Amino acid sequence: MTSKFKKSFTISMLLLLAVPMMMISCKKEPGTGGKSTIYGKVLVKDYNSTFTVLQETYYGPEIWVYLIYGDDRDYGDRIQTSYDGTWEFKYLRAGTYKVYVLSKDSTLQTSAMVPVIREVVIPNKKQEIEVPDLVIFN
Repeated sequence: MTSKFKKSFTISMLLLLAVPMMMISCKKEPGTGGKSTIYGKVLVKDYNSTFTVLQETYYGPEIWVYLIYGDDRDYGDRIQTSYDGTWEFKYLRAGTYKVYVLSKDSTLQTSAMVPVIREVVIPNKKQEIEVPDLVIFN
């Protein structure tokens, strides 16, 4: 073998080994850039100030819904509900997400808002996952 052939052969072998390794290490984390959707509604239960009398139940407009990608500590996206309480996060990759809204604490343990959280798993590409109603207290 000539040295030019050996060099070409060595480079070809390295490329054959490197390309599959690069593809394995390029696994995409949960987040935007996919073809899946998570959607649902926010149901509001409107109580009196002591949470003893339910005054009204309705799907809440203009309520912030938050989305956490994978194991992130903070939300990666947020959206307000439509006039009928619906919300939707589009263009997501397969993975695990957390969807949450903030609610008054019905136990009256704190005056701070508390999260109502749902974990959602998108198993494959091109999924439409409906989340059960996120129920908040007002």
